[in-house]
Amino acid sequence: MIITMWMILVASPAAAQTYRVIHTFSGGYDGATPLSGLIIDRSGNLYGTASGGGKTNDGCETYGCGVAFRLKATNGTWTLSPLYIFQGGTQSGPDGSNPYARMVFGANGALYGTTAYGGGHRCNNITCGTVFKLTPPATACKSALCYWTETVLYRFSGPPQAGNPNYGPIVFDQAGNIYGVAGWGPSGYGAIYQLTESGGTWTENDLASADSAESGVVFDNADNLYGSNSGEGYGGVYQLMRSGTGWTLHQLYSIVDVSDDGYSTFGGVILDNAGNIYGSTLEEGQGDGGTIFELLAGTFHFDVLYNLSEGTGPEESLTMDAAGNLYGTTWGGGAHFWGNVFKLSPSASGWTYTDLYDFTDGNDGGHPISNVVIDAQGNLYGTTAYGGSGPCTSAYNGNGCGVVWEITPN
Repeated sequence: MIITMWMILVASPAAAQTYRVIHTFSGGYDGATPLSGLIIDRSGNLYGTASGGGKTNDGCETYGCGVAFRLKATNGTWTLSPLYIFQGGTQSGPDGSNPYARMVFGANGALYGTTAYGGGHRCNNITCGTVFKLTPPATACKSALCYWTETVLYRFSGPPQAGNPNYGPIVFDQAGNIYGVAGWGPSGYGAIYQLTESGGTWTENDLASADSAESGVVFDNADNLYGSNSGEGYGGVYQLMRSGTGWTLHQLYSIVDVSDDGYSTFGGVILDNAGNIYGSTLEEGQGDGGTIFELLAGTFHFDVLYNLSEGTGPEESLTMDAAGNLYGTTWGGGAHFWGNVFKLSPSASGWTYTDLYDFTDGNDGGHPISNVVIDAQGNLYGTTAYGGSGPCTSAYNGNGCGVVWEITPN
């Protein structure tokens, strides 16, 4: 889709809606500083991870080891329940610590995710991280506090293999293999890894190096993988195509002109049903706040759909609803430069931008590193890494432990 400049710059004021904080993190056993967004089940329950809080020893003395949690609504009131308190991995046992990424749903109601650290092995003087599984109790809990059972599926060992999984969530193929992106790899840069299970043991196979790849990967309908990296320029999008028993890496696009295309494809990519790829950049572009872009299926022609205004753009992937609208958050955009929630709506004349909410870094939160999830009623949910009224102080930049928010259309 080729869009002229006057179409790109169309914007609209925020429609009537209601913003509210549904949980303020305290830095205790509910967690602190969520560095990812949420997932939602069919009943409307929300699940997420907080990178800090929880246990504060065994390598986690400053920030805490992190927490996996669930939020459930009863008559409009949301209650957070910690599902698991991560234990760290340097002394008491090789558990993980500091989950940076969203969890994903697996079979039988289990949740799967990664921790950036812990696991016992060493990566450049830090621990290398894990892949974990959380299993719900076999019988219904009789109290609000009901922990799930954690199983560490894999402990990363670091170079010459992968280590320190990044912010993007893992994905499964149809055979149940796990794929993700780690900060360390065979070349000293990031690595795209595959984990294959046999007889209860998971084996790592590193598919390719991914220079400066921070996000996860996604599958298309032909079982090819896509993700974002630095490419040969200032950001880019790659494809991993199955080739016999292996994989072949293709760089689909590399940003060279940051003034037009933007800079740093940190937030990853998503695909629509037609195979078109959508992503974002953190900075630069014609609005000096990053860009929202599309690579067309088949040709992989790159188009800027919208230039974000001054600030810092998305650090998480976009979300597309059934009508083709795109939703996202920015880290430092919006009216107060503490981030915002936005919507991009397609039409025959281009894309219309709507600013849904501007964070202030007060009790409402600030600096979202979050995707947007949508429930059956059209309500939006996400997190902020900072802000809120929680008592986090110097260890968390002195401006709160973060929040979970809801936007309800009126």
